[in-house]
Amino acid sequence: MADPYFFGYGSLVNAATHDFSDPRPARLKGWRRAWRHTDLREVAFLTAIPDPRTEIEGMIAHVPGGDWGKLDEREWAYDRVPATESVTHFVKHEIEIAVYAVPAHRHQPPSRAYPILLSYLDVVVQGYLREFGEAGAVRFFSTTDGWDAPILNDRAAPRYPRHQQLRAEETGFVDDRLGKIGARIVEGA
Repeated sequence: MADPYFFGYGSLVNAATHDFSDPRPARLKGWRRAWRHTDLREVAFLTAIPDPRTEIEGMIAHVPGGDWGKLDEREWAYDRVPATESVTHFVKHEIEIAVYAVPAHRHQPPSRAYPILLSYLDVVVQGYLREFGEAGAVRFFSTTDGWDAPILNDRAAPRYPRHQQLRAEETGFVDDRLGKIGARIVEGA
């Protein structure tokens, strides 16, 4: 029987935000990331969307206690999608991999009413910098859609529940990349 793992492509790349066991770098072929919103949350968040031309980096981790149901509860806004054949990894034993994605009929592009939280983006980019280096973090930006959405600067009072303190060079990297893609930062708490 295959050991259950899941592929994380957002905040789960940042090991400081969770205690999932056996996290390892991996690549998911045929998907890209997108900032989206649903009526289930007040802000935009990342989802994976099918794209046969794209491959994204992320982390796989063991499903806690092998209990998909419990992980499904944590990832309640997403559907669990089988992805074993689409993931490149270096685990030596047989594993089953799934990716969590919001069904296309349930999400919309971000808007001023549903902005991207800078505290959430900071956590994600910090994870990519630490796991995949600066080149990997640049690839995160290029394989993610929705950068035309407003980004709420909540760094002074982070709204993202698993926010992390970034080092000055990490914050500088995020700000530089946002400037290069012409992101629209809106002030607020």
